[in-house]
Amino acid sequence: MTSEQTKKLIDICLALSSERDREALLSHILDTAMDVTGCDAGTLYLLEDDGLHFTRMVTRSQNIRQGGHDGPITLPPVPMDKSYVCAWAAITGQSISVKDVHTDTHFDFTGSIRYDAMTGYRTKSMLVMPMTDDAGRLIGVMQLINALDGSGQIVAFDDEMEELVRAISSQAAISITNMQYAEQVTALLDSLVGALSAAIDARTPYNANHTRNMVRYGSAFLDWLEDTGSGWRFDTDKRRTFLLSVWLHDVGKLAVPLEVMDKATRLGPAVDDVRERFRVMALLDRIAALEGRIDGDAREENDRLRASALELIERVNTAGFVPDGDAAAIDEIASRTYADENGASLPWLTEAEHTSLSVRKGTLTAAEREIMESHVTVTGDILDKVRFPRSYTDVPGWAAAHHEYINGKGYPRHLTGEDLPPEVRLLTILDVFEALTARDRPYKKPMPPERALDILHSMAEEGSIDPEILDMFEKSKAWEEKV
Repeated sequence: MTSEQTKKLIDICLALSSERDREALLSHILDTAMDVTGCDAGTLYLLEDDGLHFTRMVTRSQNIRQGGHDGPITLPPVPMDKSYVCAWAAITGQSISVKDVHTDTHFDFTGSIRYDAMTGYRTKSMLVMPMTDDAGRLIGVMQLINALDGSGQIVAFDDEMEELVRAISSQAAISITNMQYAEQVTALLDSLVGALSAAIDARTPYNANHTRNMVRYGSAFLDWLEDTGSGWRFDTDKRRTFLLSVWLHDVGKLAVPLEVMDKATRLGPAVDDVRERFRVMALLDRIAALEGRIDGDAREENDRLRASALELIERVNTAGFVPDGDAAAIDEIASRTYADENGASLPWLTEAEHTSLSVRKGTLTAAEREIMESHVTVTGDILDKVRFPRSYTDVPGWAAAHHEYINGKGYPRHLTGEDLPPEVRLLTILDVFEALTARDRPYKKPMPPERALDILHSMAEEGSIDPEILDMFEKSKAWEEKV
């Protein structure tokens, strides 16, 4: 190999190793080999279980390009039968040069001849090279067709070119293998995410819907950025990193007790205890009346007070917000006592029930909210133990910061704007918007998108979320179903 050829090979290797798009890589491999050998046509096959699959087909003199971004190839795979030249090269691991397929008696070229008859082309010389990776595994076969001399006449492939084509084929196989490894890592991450999502789904279907909706909104928003030519661009790696962060942002909820995560009312199951206690109080009054310890008027007044109190408790238990008057009335009910069958004085409401009914907005007490908020820390702890590939190293940090606000009033670390990259700010907006508009939450009614956006703008005005990203999100209408 001459120094010029060596330099050319180095340039080719660098170009192949830097290509990240699989379809572009396969096209580049065949085009490069054709350029080096000065041939007119070529076919690239990749090995699969049922034979050699046509992956790229190029005939420059007829302006034909098929495969990948240039459209599908509908030809069936070539079986691993030594009568076919490409299969022979694959099976033996040896290259072969054919001067004229029409006069060759070693291989079955009826397929090439039939193709020529349909297209008017004239296949003549051929160089067939197996592609094996650095471990000697067969990846596919490169078939170069019709070498051309300086005057454009078809000639046999130069023997001196075979060494260079073999080196290109080897580098091509390694590049394809490396890309397959990267695809396998991606598939592994996807399967991990799928397994975690399924685990969350098995516990609380609405939370899995929350994540899926966020991914849908996020994907649509990134598509909108691309379509509108926004200065904020996500390349393939950043897009996958961001969407993985969305998929995994709530994985810490696997550690949150269901009685907290799915708490639809302030009392939860404890409301049955309250109802039973009020029933017992009524029975005790009935017994007291029968024994003559209280008169009928006193019993009737007690029944009225209990009915009014229980009606208020039931209303507060499910209210979206508890006004001052109802909160004060709950405090007064909690101060009342009754005597049990042994004469012991007991409260109408336990301390825990009183605390739960005193929650002004939402259903969680301060202690329960602390448990709920711990899912963010758990998310970070879980994801920090995953060895993400280098291009996805931002996933743990982004996912674990989705409840942080740029004014420092979020949690758990109270980060500020300088610590929160745009991707995290977007994730936070997606999270809040989906939570407000969700139709399947057991503890709240959904909001229309317009009302949810009003709340988000209020949060932006108070400095919690990024107003510019919010404006872009609103313009994108990423939540709308695309027809």
